[in-house]
Amino acid sequence: MSEVVLKNGRLITGESCEVVFAEGKIIEVAETIQADGREVIDLNGNYFSAGWIDSHVHCYQEMNLYYDYPDQIGVEKGVTTVVDAGTTGAENIARFYELAKEAKTNVYALLNISKFGIVEQDELADLTKVQADLVKQVIAELPDFIIGIKARMSKTVIGDNGITPLKLAKEIQAENQQLPLMVHIGSAPPELDEILDVMSKGDILTHCFNGKPNGIMDATTGKIKEFVWQAYRDGVLFDIGHGTDSFNFTVAETAFKANMLANTISTDIYIRNRTNGPVFDLATTLEKLHTVGYSWPMIIEKITKAAADQYHLLQKGRIEPGADADFTIFKLVDEEKELVDSNGNLRQAKQQIIPVQTIIGGVSYDNQL
Repeated sequence: MSEVVLKNGRLITGESCEVVFAEGKIIEVAETIQADGREVIDLNGNYFSAGWIDSHVHCYQEMNLYYDYPDQIGVEKGVTTVVDAGTTGAENIARFYELAKEAKTNVYALLNISKFGIVEQDELADLTKVQADLVKQVIAELPDFIIGIKARMSKTVIGDNGITPLKLAKEIQAENQQLPLMVHIGSAPPELDEILDVMSKGDILTHCFNGKPNGIMDATTGKIKEFVWQAYRDGVLFDIGHGTDSFNFTVAETAFKANMLANTISTDIYIRNRTNGPVFDLATTLEKLHTVGYSWPMIIEKITKAAADQYHLLQKGRIEPGADADFTIFKLVDEEKELVDSNGNLRQAKQQIIPVQTIIGGVSYDNQL
C-alpha cells in the first residue's frame, strides 16, 4: 500500500497536525508534512482525532433482546472501534466473531460470564450457566477478540443470587490474566456498596451516572455517596454506558461539580435506543457530556486514549508512529440541539459535534452525517 498524507487537519486543542500512514499504520506525525507526490486526503481545516471508540455497545445481530449492526453504530456514525459489552457468552461468541470479521468497523467483545450471554434478561439467575472452564477455553481460542469479561449486577438479571455472580466473575478474572471486568449496575439487589466492595482497581463500573436509587447519588442529600468516593479513589473506573435507562443529567452534573469524572464515555447502544432514542449515536452522547461541563479535549481523550488504555488496545486511541491508522474527522457546529436523558430530562446543547469522515485501517469512508 502506498503512503497517504492527511493534510490541513487540526487537533481538538487547536494545533495544526498532519499525518502519514501506510499499510494501516501511522508512520509520521508533524505540524506540516510535504506531500511529495503521495496521495493526499485534504481535511480542509476540520478537526480530527484518533478513531473514536465506543467502549460499551450491543452489536451481535442474531440476538433478540439487545442487538445492532456494527457498521450502523460504528463507521457510519464516525466510530472506528466498538466493544460489545457482554451480549454473547462462551456458547455463542464464536458465531459473533465470524460476523464481526465482516464489518468495516473494528469490533471487540467482552465475554458475558453466563454462557449464552443475554438471550434472556435474567442470564445470571441460573448459576449453572456460569462455567469457568468454558470461559477459559473460549478466551484462549479468541484472544484477539475477547478483551474483557462482563457481569450484569441488577435485580432483573441475578434472580435470588445476590452478590454471588460478581464474586464468580472476580474468580474468572483472576484465572484469565486479570482481563478487564465490566460490571453493570442498576436496581437493587444487590446494593451498590456490596458491588463496589467486591470490585478492584481497574474494574469498570458502567451506567455510572444512572438516576436510580441504587446509583451513586444520595437523593436525600443531593451528594455523591461516600462509599462511591472511596471506590473512585481506589481506582474503580467509571463508564457512562448511557443506554435506555442509565444516564441522568442531574447525577452527571452533580458528579462533575464535585470533580468526579467518568473515565470513559460510551453509549450502551442497541437498535431500539438508537432508533427511538434517547441514545441515537455516540456523537449525541458526547454532546450531553459537553452540556454537563466536560470540555471537548476532555471528551475526545475519553473516547480515544482512555478507552484504548482501559482495554489494553495499545495500537489504538492515539496519533503517533506505529499506532493504527484509525481517525475520526469531525466538525464543531454552533447550533442548538435539544438533548434528553434516560429519564426525560432536557438540556439545550449550544454546540454540536458532527463526524464527516472516518478512516479505519487506512481506508477512508465519508460520513456526511
